[in-house]
Amino acid sequence: MLIAAAVCPHPPLLVPDVAQGAAAELDPLRSACDRAVAELVAAGADEVVVIGTGEQNRVHDADAGGSLAGYGVPMRIGPAPAVLPLPLTIGRWLAERGGAAPSSYVEVAHDARPEECLVRGAELAASVPRLAVVVMGDGSARRTTTSPGRVDDRAIGFDASVAAALAAADVEALSSLDPRLAEELMVAGRAAWQMLAGAADGAGLSGRLLAHVAPYGVGYFVASWR
Repeated sequence: MLIAAAVCPHPPLLVPDVAQGAAAELDPLRSACDRAVAELVAAGADEVVVIGTGEQNRVHDADAGGSLAGYGVPMRIGPAPAVLPLPLTIGRWLAERGGAAPSSYVEVAHDARPEECLVRGAELAASVPRLAVVVMGDGSARRTTTSPGRVDDRAIGFDASVAAALAAADVEALSSLDPRLAEELMVAGRAAWQMLAGAADGAGLSGRLLAHVAPYGVGYFVASWR
């Protein structure tokens, strides 16, 4: 049963060694992530699992590591070999920074169907008596002229709806996110959020939104569910 969740974004710049001189710009976001993970650790779960998107559906064990070498810093997160995709790599870094010891890292295909994500989430929650999850996901990358993608007028509204759902621990709203629209808006977190929705269905959790910002034209959310 799911008893807690920390929802965080996964920009490589969260890691100060990557951000270097720009590290202070993300201090508030980093602090919000630390708060969410600290609250998750305090819940006293039997297991902590990190969820994030990747190229396929698979589960990595506790010894799986990742690398930030592709972002200009020859930095390894966890042991070799580096097999974790970026969301799970940043998730491992945040979890360990906060004192959590994840038992596994669940990769969900970025194009997985909503119903598939919901079922996987429900099965994960049913497999552990007291489960906590760190859920990694970014919002739209098409918000403004500084965004990686071309501006789309629907982006800010989409991100606002995600922020509201995370604030309210609204499982139904997350479950109903449109995968096609999310893909068009370059949203990286949709499948992971829908796995969270499947895991949290019926758990009666409440939510708090700790951050909703877009410092580089990409929507970033931090939330704590308990």
